[in-house]
Amino acid sequence: MEFDLLEPPDDDADGAWRRRTIRYLAVLGAIMVAYGVLYHIGISYVAGRDHSFLRSLQFVVETFTTTGYGSESPWTTPTMNVLVIVMDLTGVALIFLALPVLVFPAFEEAISTTVPDTLDEELTDHVVICSYTPRTDTLIEELAPWGVDHVVVEPDAGVATALYEGDHSVIGADPETVAGLEGARVGDARAVVADGGDTVNTSVILTADEVAPDVRTVSIVDDPDLERYHDLAGADVVLSPRRLLGESLARKVTTGVDADLGDGIDLDDEFEVVELPLGRDSPLVGATLAESDLRERTGANVIGAWKRGEFETPPDAEAELTPGTVLLVTGVERAIERLRELALSRVHRLGHGPALVVGYGEVGRTVANQLSAAGVEHTVVDRRDLDGVDVVGDATDADALSAAGVEEARTVVFAIGDDAATEFATLVARDRNPDVEILARAEEAENVTKMYRAGADYVLSLATVSGRLTASAVLDEEEVLSADRQVEVVRTRAPRLAGGTLAEADVRARTDCTVVAVERDGQLLTDLEPDTRIQEGDDVIVAGTDAGTARFTELFGSESG
Repeated sequence: MEFDLLEPPDDDADGAWRRRTIRYLAVLGAIMVAYGVLYHIGISYVAGRDHSFLRSLQFVVETFTTTGYGSESPWTTPTMNVLVIVMDLTGVALIFLALPVLVFPAFEEAISTTVPDTLDEELTDHVVICSYTPRTDTLIEELAPWGVDHVVVEPDAGVATALYEGDHSVIGADPETVAGLEGARVGDARAVVADGGDTVNTSVILTADEVAPDVRTVSIVDDPDLERYHDLAGADVVLSPRRLLGESLARKVTTGVDADLGDGIDLDDEFEVVELPLGRDSPLVGATLAESDLRERTGANVIGAWKRGEFETPPDAEAELTPGTVLLVTGVERAIERLRELALSRVHRLGHGPALVVGYGEVGRTVANQLSAAGVEHTVVDRRDLDGVDVVGDATDADALSAAGVEEARTVVFAIGDDAATEFATLVARDRNPDVEILARAEEAENVTKMYRAGADYVLSLATVSGRLTASAVLDEEEVLSADRQVEVVRTRAPRLAGGTLAEADVRARTDCTVVAVERDGQLLTDLEPDTRIQEGDDVIVAGTDAGTARFTELFGSESG
């Protein structure tokens, strides 16, 4: 018999277990009494001993439970020996074989972790996350700085128990049921996030609409071709993280040939925040930021830099710039274009060179489509022989990558869903072409650093992209402007900055992020100086890592605390 760790047995199941136990004990008692009668007859008339029936019954109980020590032996007649042997076997069968069925499960239930099926605490304006996935952690991290609570509704008993023991806010319930969502207090929630697979998600959305029709619903779609059905189910927002991830990776390839500055985040008609990767033969490579005088030469401000997965803000002015370094810069369009000319090599801008797209799932297909639209020559590699695949082969096979032209490629985009395979393939590609630019998709955020160590120049995590994208869909009071980037640019109010200057607040030193602009009375102020004073009602635009923007919100985003 198995016990469900998600919730205690219901009344019917508990009643059946009790009835089974009572029947077992009744049968066991009857058999013991019957053996007691047989043994009493045998010991009195066959063995010729003077014996009370109570003593005979005691001997039967001792035999069944193996607590007797042979006080009645020896028996001189075959009949008595056979009776005792049969009694021993019957006792073992009835007592010890019943333990795993009746006793052990009850003991296990008594000492095991029981995940609640309803919220114990009174939560309001929280986010109900239906099913746990690798992207859930990023979503929770994004919600925390804004003071938004959450609860995970997890149907898998093992996963729910692990989350509960890890101090997560979780209930063990089926999010496709009315009882499951009511247990999560969905009627008082800010939003419901369905992230359990396409068919499950539509079911969750339909149930949420039945329980709380006014609550915002967000559905994460795995197959973009099925977005329509999520809309038909009633989802307020349908998100396709894989498509967004593919578009983001493609933009990194096309940055050098895209004159529309598509990789920027527009804050008004002129001012932008842009990520610019340094080409391998850029004139900036080998120099330091201090030596480059980028502010004086271009008019753009470098407010941060990604180097092999580590973000620095402000960047070390004396650190040497290396190929693949991604600069986070702010400025007007013409300043950004001047810096782009320096960051990207002439080879990239004129010849571009072929690109290699490895993996032709949803992410790889999106990358290939974006490259085709931008007129970038590319070759698609996949282990399956599909329409659109140019070379059939395994990403970890050096010969397959060579057949696809990795030695002549300018850029390789690894868009496969297996992180270990991506790491290995990155090592192979770097070995075959030390100068190639390698962009990679990571399924889980924890593997990003390993991919950089393997030789990738730029890595985007699907879990991170998904979490940020979902957070931006449910945080309707604040605007997360960069859900698909490794650097967050957040527009928010900072009442605890009001009345002071940026120098007095010492934002960079205290939070590791940078105030890049201030919006005041409909006007965007971008030429900020240390003595710029923040006024009541100002919107502050801040750039930094997740941790940096979280610290900024904690320190300056509330009047108290």
